Amino acid sequence: MTDGIVPLSRRALLTAAAGLALCPAARAQPDKASQRKGAAMRLRFAFGDQDFTATLEDNPSARDLFSMPPLNLTIDDYANNEKIAYLPRKLTEAGSSAFGSERPGDLCYYAPWGNLAFFHAGYRWSQGLIRLGRIDGRIEPLLVRGKFSLSIAPAT
Repeated sequence: MTDGIVPLSRRALLTAAAGLALCPAARAQPDKASQRKGAAMRLRFAFGDQDFTATLEDNPSARDLFSMPPLNLTIDDYANNEKIAYLPRKLTEAGSSAFGSERPGDLCYYAPWGNLAFFHAGYRWSQGLIRLGRIDGRIEPLLVRGKFSLSIAPAT
């Protein structure tokens, strides 16, 4: 007698191993979506002699923006509290809603015009404004006045 352990034949072991190898759900490697889920979405922005990064929120509009680079746009001053850059196409507005805690350093999308808004001074939420993320670190790069070529790429 064998203490309740049933011996397996070589054929049974090989069949089980082949089944595991062919079944994607049984593999130990996570798929790309689950690998990305824990990783922050970050973009690098460069204009003039300014270079900074922003960490994006996990919302449909931010994910849509994250899928677009590399981009070459133009950034310019708007009003006294932001710089703006027009995207080559509109972002999705799925899941957007009013938000609070507006503050300098916010990166937003203004859906009616299809532009990014980099806030360097106080502002208030308005209809059509979607927060995409926050600038990492200081906002001083946004204080440089003028119109510049802007490059956007994934941050490494």
